[in-house]
Amino acid sequence: MKSKIIYAFSKRAFLNPASTHLTSYIQAYVQSGDKWGDNTVLIADCKRVVQLEFFLGTKRHRRISLAKIDLLIDVLTQFRAALAKEIRSIEDKPQINADKRRSA
Repeated sequence: MKSKIIYAFSKRAFLNPASTHLTSYIQAYVQSGDKWGDNTVLIADCKRVVQLEFFLGTKRHRRISLAKIDLLIDVLTQFRAALAKEIRSIEDKPQINADKRRSA
C-alpha cells in the first residue's frame, strides 16, 4: 500500500486578475517528513513554466536550497523596487495628449 504524501506547505496563487483570462500563477510546495521529497516552486506565465527544485537529501544540498530561495527573494525584491521606481518615473512625466501625438 502506498503511503499518502503530506505537504508541510502547499500554495498556489494566480498572478493576474481572473478578468484577464491569463493563466499566470505561482505554485509552491514542500513535502513533509522525507529528505528525498518534492520541494518545488513553479512559476508560469501563459505557456511558459519555470520549475525550481529544492533538494534536501544531504546537508550540503539543504544549505544550497536555502541559499537559492534567499537569493531569489532578494533579487525579486530588488526587481520590485526597480519596477516601482520605473512606474513612478513613467507616471510623473507629463502626458502628451493623444490628439497631439497623431498630428505630429
